[in-house]
Amino acid sequence: MVYKELDEQTLARYCSSGDRMAGDELYRRYAVRLHTLCMRYTGDDEEAKDLMLETLVRALEKMGTYKYTGKGSLYAWISRIAINKALNQIQRHRWRMVRVDLWERDDIPDPTGDEIEAVPREKLLEWISSLPDLRRAVFNLFCIEGYSHREIGKMLGISETASSSVLAKARKRLKENVRQYLKEREG
Repeated sequence: MVYKELDEQTLARYCSSGDRMAGDELYRRYAVRLHTLCMRYTGDDEEAKDLMLETLVRALEKMGTYKYTGKGSLYAWISRIAINKALNQIQRHRWRMVRVDLWERDDIPDPTGDEIEAVPREKLLEWISSLPDLRRAVFNLFCIEGYSHREIGKMLGISETASSSVLAKARKRLKENVRQYLKEREG
């Protein structure tokens, strides 16, 4: 049998039955994407690798609970496990809490599409990874995963307003990084 040709529903079924080769194929398909996802939350390559492996082990253990809902649903299910594990890890580390200043104003203009295009993707990921834990988590959940501030607040145990304020601080820091990068590039 050629495991790389299996559709995700069949792959999940083989994984849930304990098929080792199917587990290897699951790793080949999703490890890189999961590592990137975990990197966005941890900001550290070694932690991201550990989290990615923990996620895949957990997914294999819980594969019997996976319900196929269409193409891409297996990765979506596994990525949700990774996000939950990342958030739990952040909570265990008690966050490097940032002071929530609800009145701080951001007077830095948003970068244009052309300005963002001028910044290498690796630089953007580096800057996101360098954000303090809470800011990085809120930024990822809101901007990348698409959660609302209400949902983020429930996940992280903060208010909806605090989530919004933390996001504003994260965006401000990222805009500062973009502006500084463009300024250095010009000079």
